[in-house]
Amino acid sequence: QVQLVESGGDLVQPGGSLRLSCVISGEFYAINTMDWYRQAPGKQRELVAWITGGGSATYSDFAKERFTISRDIPKNAADLQMNSLKPEDTAIYYCKVDLLVTMSSRREIWGQGTQVTVSS
Repeated sequence: QVQLVESGGDLVQPGGSLRLSCVISGEFYAINTMDWYRQAPGKQRELVAWITGGGSATYSDFAKERFTISRDIPKNAADLQMNSLKPEDTAIYYCKVDLLVTMSSRREIWGQGTQVTVSS
């Protein structure tokens, strides 16, 4: 019914930039939050940033000065602009949305991830 499509992951050199996109497909009533997480090999998944349905953004400490999360309203999407990328940013980046699929049906939905590799 509702699914997420993530895109934008790539191989990039240190200091480079990438813009990730998380697009919601299917029908839904409202968005509570749209979140970006990441998981590096052998590491636990960690929160990168999230944005509320009202557009309020919050960042983890490592992301505050380099990453920007935003809503792309025409695409029903949340984008993550990542600048000044470092090798330690290498991870699979996952989008998670907390939705009201209907007025009375709340769902948490994860995307399948997009690979970001920062290497020279």
